[in-house]
Amino acid sequence: MQKSPPPFIWASPEEKNILDWHFIIRGPPDTPYEGGEYHGLIWFPSDYPFKPPDVKMFTPSGRFEIGHKICMSMTSYHPSSWNAAWSVATILTGLLSFMLSDEITAGAVKTTDEQKRALAKQSHAFNLNNRKFRDVFPDYATPQMTDLPDMGKPAASSSASKVVNTTSATLSLDSTSGIQSSVTSDPLASSPESAQSITNTSTTPTKHQPPLEQRVNNRPRPGQPNWMPSWRWVIAVVILAVLGRLSSFAGL
Repeated sequence: MQKSPPPFIWASPEEKNILDWHFIIRGPPDTPYEGGEYHGLIWFPSDYPFKPPDVKMFTPSGRFEIGHKICMSMTSYHPSSWNAAWSVATILTGLLSFMLSDEITAGAVKTTDEQKRALAKQSHAFNLNNRKFRDVFPDYATPQMTDLPDMGKPAASSSASKVVNTTSATLSLDSTSGIQSSVTSDPLASSPESAQSITNTSTTPTKHQPPLEQRVNNRPRPGQPNWMPSWRWVIAVVILAVLGRLSSFAGL
C-alpha cells in the first residue's frame, strides 16, 4: 500500500495495533468532494484475511455517517463475498468508488452537491482538531493540505511529450542536413578510429604506384607517343650522325 498507493489515497497502521489502519482520501477533481480531505479507519479482525474488515469515516463528507460502519461488499456486512486476496489498497479504492456513487446503504447519507462542497472546504480544519489524525498523520497535519504521494497527476504524459519533442527536433535536423544524417546513420562513423581509417584509406597512396602528382606529370602530352619523348630521338640522331662522320674521317 505505502510503496505504491492508489490515486487520492493514503493509509498507515497504528503503532500499537497493526490491525487498525487509518486512511486519508482526497476528493478527486470534478466531483463534489474536490479539495476535501477525509479521514477514516479500516478495522481488521484478528483472523484476517479469512474474515472481512469494517470501515468507518470520521470526517464529515455528506456521503457517510460519522463513526458508523459502512456497508460495502468488502466489509463484514457481506462476509460471503469477501476475497482473502483483497488488500488495503483494494478496499480503499472500492470505498472511493462507492463514495462517488449515489447508492444509499447502511452508513450512508443523502445530501446535495452544494452541501458536499461546503463540507469539503471545512474538512482539513476539522481533521486538524482530531488528535488521532495528528498522531497518525503528522506529515499531513499541517496548516495547509499537503499532497498525497499520488494525486492522480498524469506523469506519463510529460515523459511522452519529451519523447515527441525530441523526435521532432531530430526530424528537423535531418531535414535541414541530409549529409549529417547520412554520416550519423553509418555505423562505421560512430567511432573516431573508424572515421580515421576511412580517411587514411581514401587519401594515402598505395605502395605499388607513385603519388597522384607524379603520375600526372609523367602522363604523355596530346600527340606525343607513349613509348619515348621526341627530344630523346633528336639527341640520338645527332650522336649517330657525329659517329658516322668520325668513321669516314678515320677511313681516309
